[in-house]
Amino acid sequence: MLQRLKDLHYNVTRTLNNDPAAHSKLEVLLLYPHIKALIIHRISHVLYRHHLYFLARLNSNLARNWTGIEIHPGATIGRGLIIDHGVGVVIGETAQIGDDCHIYHGVTLGGTGKQHAKRHPTIGNRVMIGAGAKCLGNIVIGDDAKIGANAVVITDVPQGATYIGLAAKDKREKHR
Repeated sequence: MLQRLKDLHYNVTRTLNNDPAAHSKLEVLLLYPHIKALIIHRISHVLYRHHLYFLARLNSNLARNWTGIEIHPGATIGRGLIIDHGVGVVIGETAQIGDDCHIYHGVTLGGTGKQHAKRHPTIGNRVMIGAGAKCLGNIVIGDDAKIGANAVVITDVPQGATYIGLAAKDKREKHR
């Protein structure tokens, strides 16, 4: 429990330090939808791990209706996640998100519909995913990578790379 409170404090402080529109920790705690969504997700995740699937999904649905952010209770999320503006974000059941990531509105971390078991992306640490981006399937987005707005990513992204476009490609490659 103490660790969860430390993680919450870390998330609130990180949001305050990274959002120039934030004026106080209290404002972030009470008014930022991603903080509410993450608090509720932590509860849903515990219920899910204890095989209380209905209660976990009910809790996550209430959070989605309240915040506009849909996080499946099975998703694993590290510390310091910022979901900027939040509306329309979808994080699937087997998604894994590392520490200190920044996700903008409209992002989907989803499956392709063709896979079973692990079917959602694994996101490394310090990853930024731009507004409207779609990361689909059992792929790995490496640490410190950046995904451009509205990119569609269906392959692994190397550490430190910047991917843009439909279907996203490494911007270091020459475009034709």
